[in-house]
Amino acid sequence: MTQPFEPQPSVRVHIVFVFALALALYIAWIVRGVLVLLYVSALFAVVLMPIVRGTSRIRIGRRMPFQGSVAILFLFLVIAAVLTGFGFLAFPPVIRDLQALSGEMPTRVPALLSKLSQAPFAERLGFDSDEIISRIQGSLSHAAAYVLVSIRDWAGAIAQVIAGFVLTLYFMIEGDTAYHWFLSFLPRQPRRRLDETLQRAALRMEKWLVGQASLMLILGIASTIVYLSLNVRYAYALGVLAGLLNVVPVLGAAISIVLALLVAAIDSWGRVLGVAIFYFVYLQIENTYLVPRIMRNRVNLPALGIFAALLLGSALAGIVGAMVAIPTAVLVSALADEYLVRKDGA
Repeated sequence: MTQPFEPQPSVRVHIVFVFALALALYIAWIVRGVLVLLYVSALFAVVLMPIVRGTSRIRIGRRMPFQGSVAILFLFLVIAAVLTGFGFLAFPPVIRDLQALSGEMPTRVPALLSKLSQAPFAERLGFDSDEIISRIQGSLSHAAAYVLVSIRDWAGAIAQVIAGFVLTLYFMIEGDTAYHWFLSFLPRQPRRRLDETLQRAALRMEKWLVGQASLMLILGIASTIVYLSLNVRYAYALGVLAGLLNVVPVLGAAISIVLALLVAAIDSWGRVLGVAIFYFVYLQIENTYLVPRIMRNRVNLPALGIFAALLLGSALAGIVGAMVAIPTAVLVSALADEYLVRKDGA
């Protein structure tokens, strides 16, 4: 009599593993927003830790007052002070112009429409000023309704920003404990290998931060000086935004250039030409002199890899994904170089 076939234990283990992996991937997909927030917060903590270590080495007389969590608290207080100062410098002129525009719109729009209605081509195009005014009023009412509906989305986004801020703070304070807890699941030899690989990746991220911060500071100061000399509106706001957006390669520079040109076009085409000349000259200097000298051997990634990482990061997580695209590419590159690349003599 033929014995019934019984699967081997190894086959059962493989089947259970496949089902467990599928379940884990399904759960990860459901909570992907939380996982992305955790990852971005942990990456920001890794990138900001060199600043914390530098702050902890500051001496006041014979004392080093910024130690441990005090250095982290001091860093966030400095960031909050900088953002507050930026708000006091940048937002008042913008608010004044918006208030002036809203006050003048009821008188300027009908006058402009009446002039356009007297043009020779207005009758052929079926130009009706009353109809256009009614459409504008309807659009404004729809815009107000959209703003009221989107308040909930803005509240959710603000809540995510606050949660990311708190998580980054916790990762900076208790990151070493969580890191060693994660490594404790591995055997000793693989644990040591992974630890060395992650340490190399963290070192490259720190070098990238120093270089990127230098480029951001240079562009922010240079653009602010140029905007002030050209009497461009919102010079401080545009200068700070140009420096901050420079953290996102290619895309950040494009956004800052477009914003500066649009604001300059409000007053005169001469200012537009001045801003365009400045960015043309600066981009040549940055690409040929600053980037090779400041970023040399810091990231150790090809330009194609950086651009691909930027596209993938922005597609997956928008602006936040683009901001962490380069550190993530550094991490993936270090892991792939250690575990996938076949080295001669290995």
